[in-house]
Amino acid sequence: MQTITYPSRETWDELLRRPAFETERLFEKVRKIIDRVRTEGDRAVLEYGALFDKAQLDSLLVSEEEIQEADKKVGIDLKAAIYLAQRNIAAFHASQRTEVRKVETIEGVTCWQKAVAIEKVGLYVPGGTAPLFSTVLMLAVPAKIAGCKEIVLCTPPDKEGKIHPAILFAARVAGVSKIFKAGGVQAIAAMAYGTESVPKVYKIFGPGNQYVTAAKQLVSLRDVAIDMPAGPSEVEVLADETADPVFVAADLLSQAEHGADSQSVLITTSATLLDKVVYELERQLSYLPRRAYIEQSLAHSKLILAESMEVALEMTNAYAPEHLIIQTRDYALWGEKVVNAGSVFLGPLSPESAGDYASGTNHTLPTNGYAKAYSGVNLDSFVRKITFQEIGPEGIQGIGPAIEVMAANEQLDAHKNAVTVRLNKVRKS
Repeated sequence: MQTITYPSRETWDELLRRPAFETERLFEKVRKIIDRVRTEGDRAVLEYGALFDKAQLDSLLVSEEEIQEADKKVGIDLKAAIYLAQRNIAAFHASQRTEVRKVETIEGVTCWQKAVAIEKVGLYVPGGTAPLFSTVLMLAVPAKIAGCKEIVLCTPPDKEGKIHPAILFAARVAGVSKIFKAGGVQAIAAMAYGTESVPKVYKIFGPGNQYVTAAKQLVSLRDVAIDMPAGPSEVEVLADETADPVFVAADLLSQAEHGADSQSVLITTSATLLDKVVYELERQLSYLPRRAYIEQSLAHSKLILAESMEVALEMTNAYAPEHLIIQTRDYALWGEKVVNAGSVFLGPLSPESAGDYASGTNHTLPTNGYAKAYSGVNLDSFVRKITFQEIGPEGIQGIGPAIEVMAANEQLDAHKNAVTVRLNKVRKS
C-alpha cells in the first residue's frame, strides 16, 4: 500500500481517486447483447449463458425441486446464521415504515403522502468468486417488507447449471417469487424487457461487474429504474493513536478481499499506528487464502497520515467512502460530523463485516464518491411516494386567486380557467 504523509489539499482529488473503470467504453458491446435479448428472449439468454457461464441449460427457471434439494445441502450452522441475519435485516428495515400524515396547509386544503410498493422488482446477485447469499437477504428482505408483489432474482449458474445452495436457501427465506439461472448483461436485459420466462420488472437492484454496471446504466436511460450507480467496493478506516492496529489491518484486508479493483484507505493522525498497521497487514495477509486478490487491491490502496482529526475528517468527507469505520477515542463525536458516507461503523468492535452480513443495516451502498448524493438501499428504495390533495369550498377560495395570478403570469390561460370555473361555481352556491 502507498503511504502518504501530510498531503496538501491540492493533491486530495488525485490522491483519493478510485481505480474505477469507465463503463462507457463497454456500452457498444453491452448494447448488442441487450438488443438481442430484447428481440430473441429466452433463446438469447440461454445462448449467452452457454457462452459466458459455460452452462448448457434447457430452462432458465429454478424448479421447486432444486430449491428443496438446496435446503438439504445447507448446513445447520449456516441456516441459523442466515435466519439471524434475516431477522435483523427485517427488524431494521421494518422500522423505516412511515405513517400517513395529513396536513391542512390552509383552511380547506388537505395534503398527504402515501408510500406504495413498487409492484415488480428484479434482484441481481453476481456469481464470480464467492456465493453472495448475503446480497439476496439485503435486497429481498426489504422488498418483501415494502410489499412488492413480484420479486424476481437472477444469478448465474455454474458450469453444471446449478445455483449455489445457500443462494437458493436465502432466496426462499427472504421471500423471492421466482429465481432464474441468468447472469451478466443478459440477466439485466431479461429483467428490463421481459422474456418468455423472465418477467419484466419496474426496478432493478444489485451489484455486479463492469458489464453489469454498464447494462444497468443503459436500460435505465428510458426503460426501467435502477437502485444506484455502482462501482468497485471500498472502505476507509479513520483512526487515531487509540486504535488497535490488529483491528485496523483486518478491516482493510477484509475489504480488499472483495476483488482486485476494491480499495482500502486508512486516514490516521498517528505515525506510530500507521507503522504498526503496515506490519499487521503483512502478518495477516500471509495466512489469507484469497491473497492474490487482496494484493492486487492493496496495490491501489492508501495509508494516509493527516495533521489532525479535523483535517482527517475533512478528507474523509471529500472521499465519501462506501464504508467508513471510525476507531478513535471520541468516535461518537467524530461520527456526528460525517456528512458523506454510505454506512458508518463506530468504535473498535464494529467491523464492516457486521454490516455486510448480520447487524441489520443494508450492504448495498453507493460507491465511487456517490455517497455525496445517494443513499444506500433502504425501505424507501422499494416504494414510491404518491401525493394526494383534497380541496373544499374554503380551500379553493383561499388559494384560487393566487393560482389565477400565477397561471396568468406564466401565460397558461387554461390553467387559470380550471380554477376560475370552480371559483365561479363556489361563489354562486
